[in-house]
This record gives sequence, C-alpha cells and structure tokens, in this order.
Amino acid sequence: MHVEDLRWFVVLADTEHLTDAAAILGTSQPTLSRSLARVETAFGARLFEREHRGLQLNPNGRLVLEAARVSIAAVDAASSRIEALQDPDAGTVRLAFLHSVATGLVPDLLKSFRTTAPRIRFALREEPSHDIVRDLESGEAELGITGSRPDAATFGWHLLERQRLCLYVPPDHPLAGRKRVRLAEAAAEPFIGLRPGFGFRGVSDELCRAAGFAPAIAFESTDLSTIDRLVGAGLGVAVLPAGAVRGSDSGATPVPLAGVRARRDIGLTWRLGRELSPAAARFRDFVAQQT
Repeated sequence: MHVEDLRWFVVLADTEHLTDAAAILGTSQPTLSRSLARVETAFGARLFEREHRGLQLNPNGRLVLEAARVSIAAVDAASSRIEALQDPDAGTVRLAFLHSVATGLVPDLLKSFRTTAPRIRFALREEPSHDIVRDLESGEAELGITGSRPDAATFGWHLLERQRLCLYVPPDHPLAGRKRVRLAEAAAEPFIGLRPGFGFRGVSDELCRAAGFAPAIAFESTDLSTIDRLVGAGLGVAVLPAGAVRGSDSGATPVPLAGVRARRDIGLTWRLGRELSPAAARFRDFVAQQT
C-alpha cells in the first residue's frame, strides 16, 4: 500500500461510488479496485459494504478514513516543509475557503501575493465552513477563509473584511429601487439559497427567523453564480453578500438590508499549536499586512 492508495481511498470514501471516484481521479475502475484491494489487505478488513447503488463505508472504513486524512496531511506537510527548506521562495499553501468568497476576495489576495512570491503554489479547497474547520483540524488545510470564527482557544483569526448583506431581487421587482429594505418585507417571496450545510445558508436562515418568518425555499444550489442568475430570471429573491458574484450581468439587483446585524465578518484562520509551513506562514503574514 502506498500513500497514493490512501489518497484514492479518501476520494472513494467521499463519493461511495466506484465509477464516480474513478472519473474524478482520472483512472480506470479496475485500477481503482486494485488500489482499494491493497488498502483492505493492509488493514486486514473490508472497508466498504457493496450495494446495488454503489458502496457504503462501514465502521472499519470510517476508522481508516480518519487515519488516512491525518496521514495524507502529515505527508503533504512534510513534503511542503522539505520543499521550502530546499527553496525558501517556493512551497505550497494548502488553503480552504468559502464558496461565497471564491469570485472576489480569494482571487484578489492570490493575485497580490503572487507579485511578491511568484513561485509559491496553492492547493485550493472550496467548501462549507464546517469542512474548513475539519480540514484545519486534520491538517489537510493549513489556512482557511471562513465567515464564522472558529473556537478562539483552538484557532487563530485575522479579520479580512465585513460584508454588507443584501436582498437580491429581480430587476423589475418593486423593491429593486429601494436604498434599504427590511427583510420582513420579503417574507412572502420565494427564496433561492445555498443548500443546507453551507455556512451562509445558516446566516440567511437566521436573519429570516430574526425577521419573524421562515423563508419559502424555491430553489437550492451550491453555487452563488447560479443563485444570482436564478434571481435575475425572476424566479425568487436571495440573501447574499454585496458583490458576491463579480461581473454579473444577470440583472439581479442587490438592495442593502436594514439593521445592524446585516453584516458578515470574513477572516483568515489557522490551527493554533501547529507550525505552519514556511509558505503558509509567509502568506498569512502577507495577508495580515494587507488587510
């Protein structure tokens, strides 16, 4: 069994489908099956239950998955540190970030940083807040950009920006010309939002509850650009950060929400008590100086 077998096992465990995992990995199903066989042989146990719809990770597999994530992260961290020792201006930054900052904040930070460290590479992970915290804990990510500050006793934090939250409405909507809007005024509207489990979905649901209503969700998506286009097409309204979709021509119109709670803090975070790779430490320090 090799480290690459563990990497493939993690993908297979995440998808629980041999065909899908092979497609993601760019390999054949027989090759992936042989890799899984090596992992199961090494641990002396079956790690999946075979079902007609695919695979289901069993208790043995869940134990191996946890160990595999930690092991892969440790190997990657060692590789990054060795690479950095050999060349202080190189290395890889393992950065996880929210979907909602993928089109604005993250590209801006990376572009600025590359002007000072052009040979440092990035391994990027776009995922919900709870997965960012999990990856920081396991070491799969060294730095994260998230909208909910993790436990201050466990994670460091540097505030990057405070985002004003807006109600996005179709261009011909009665609220489109307003300077401010109370969220309660949209209580009867169909809402378009991120799927449950995404950090910002929790933010928008909580804002609606505070305004005295439960939103009627018409559509759910994992992509802010899709939400923006659906709103522009007149299929509903959505709560999103101002400028969440850069360069949009959908026609969706943002109207700032009235109220002191209608903001969201976005920050850079890292696991305390764990040494960052030189490349990640350099990026963290650069960001702290820029924001």
